Amino acid sequence: MKSHRLVGSADGDGLHVGLVVSRFNAEVTEQLERSCLETLQAQGVDEANITLVSVPGALEIPLALAQMAETGRFDALIALGAVIRGETYHFEVVSLESAAGISRVALEFHLPIANAVLTTENEEQALARAQQKGRDAAMVALEMADLIFSIDDQFGEDRDEH
Repeated sequence: MKSHRLVGSADGDGLHVGLVVSRFNAEVTEQLERSCLETLQAQGVDEANITLVSVPGALEIPLALAQMAETGRFDALIALGAVIRGETYHFEVVSLESAAGISRVALEFHLPIANAVLTTENEEQALARAQQKGRDAAMVALEMADLIFSIDDQFGEDRDEH
């Protein structure tokens, strides 16, 4: 029996991608957004097929993602935000809850969501990572969208027939 190896491509031609961007720590999130958009377009995603949604902070990202996913109009979503450690426990709450919420939405809707919500000790770390993380998120979203399509194409028939 021959095994199957499916690998997604980062070709964005024809894909519809949604971005949810937190406004909190705007200097960082604007850099994330810029590099993500540049990468999506460089990979062939038509600018008209990119939807940007702005939310106040990282905790609001999962709800906006869920609403977008529910429309069925997106092949992949991307979460962009920055949570920077402060002097209170709030950093842990926001970091963990936003990440858990993003994962829940992806699993509930069977939709690739690239999580580029940075969690850093300080603003300098966040700024140092923002450009690369924005690019990485775009590439992950595109590759996973293609992989999901490949899995559906390969195995999407009625399983009782096999």
